[in-house]
Amino acid sequence: MEFIEPEEQLDIIRRGTSEIITEEELLSKLKESGDKRVPLRVKAGFDPTAPDLHLGHCVLLKKLRDFQDLGHTVVFIIGDFTAMIGDPSGKTHTRPALSTEEVAENAKTYERQVFKVLRKDRTEVVFNSAWLGGMSAHELLELATLENVARMLERDDFHKRYMEGVAITVKEFLYPLIQAYDSAKVMADVEFGGTDQKFNILLGRDVQRHFEQSPQVAILLPILEGLDGVKKMSKSLGNYIAIEDSPEDIFGKVMSVSDELMWKYYELLTRKPLKEIEELRRSDRPMDAKKSLAGEMVSWFHGTDSAEVASRDFETKFSARQFPEDAREVVLKKGGETTLLELVMAASEKIKSRGEAKRLIQQGGLSIDGEKHTDPQASPPERESLEVKLGKREFVRVRVG
Repeated sequence: MEFIEPEEQLDIIRRGTSEIITEEELLSKLKESGDKRVPLRVKAGFDPTAPDLHLGHCVLLKKLRDFQDLGHTVVFIIGDFTAMIGDPSGKTHTRPALSTEEVAENAKTYERQVFKVLRKDRTEVVFNSAWLGGMSAHELLELATLENVARMLERDDFHKRYMEGVAITVKEFLYPLIQAYDSAKVMADVEFGGTDQKFNILLGRDVQRHFEQSPQVAILLPILEGLDGVKKMSKSLGNYIAIEDSPEDIFGKVMSVSDELMWKYYELLTRKPLKEIEELRRSDRPMDAKKSLAGEMVSWFHGTDSAEVASRDFETKFSARQFPEDAREVVLKKGGETTLLELVMAASEKIKSRGEAKRLIQQGGLSIDGEKHTDPQASPPERESLEVKLGKREFVRVRVG
């Protein structure tokens, strides 16, 4: 297998990273890899705590793909065992435990979705229950001797909880050690993670030394903010773009990102040269740049044809301010006292609860024939056909009959 020069590889790897611990070690590993013609083993672990991967995950997956394109092997660990503990990183309270069934179902989606980004021929997919599930009490206690409570309490999240009197379980203390043990089991040369994973990844280096392995290089990546532009992209916060969203939803959601945040998306999620991104930024045409970004994200997961269709769909619905001719149709039966709340529940494919429908209406997310309606208990206009817009991206033609 052909490897490019280590210094050139390092330039590619640096892009979009927050910290590499250490660059000297990484360069040394890259040189040794090239001399021996043996690819590096690059680890990343994902706990399947929710069923969908999103663009926040793709920041990391894209860097893993960079390593693969440079000739290296990705060890993709699905943390089916660790997910049942719950990563305490950045948490202000103990996470609720997931059942074995929930974790298994979520893990299936990870296995399928990850290859929208990674190459199958250079990926090893492993489940950490393979070695953690059979760990004896003796082995766990031996692992626990590698860290002390004082150092654990140096972590910002644990320290804050301790000072505020918020409970920290012993199980949570074990999580970083168990994640670190994964690195030793797969003999990782490099581990990727977000900046919130720094403690866990550095602990992996200590555990590897204990097992007389060369410590992995830690590569930390920025946290990608979600659609709100403030908090980390997360399914639980509802501010995410899932990689299995429809082309129209991906395009529309990217277009809703703030102009300032857009540039971070460009740097972390695209392969566009940084020089070209800077030129786009100076051009003072953010709408054109955002449409290009939205098209690139759709193309990544659904192909260029789908991106073109999604772009035209967006132009029809938003730029031209027209109600789409191909909008889905719903028939609402006459009779009885129908409220706007019931209309929304009958019309929407995305809104699943009456509480969610009520909030949408009260917050101005319901328009009928171009006019906003904010009273959930009001009656719909008495017309045979209604053009209903729900939120920013759902259009439904409701026929009453």
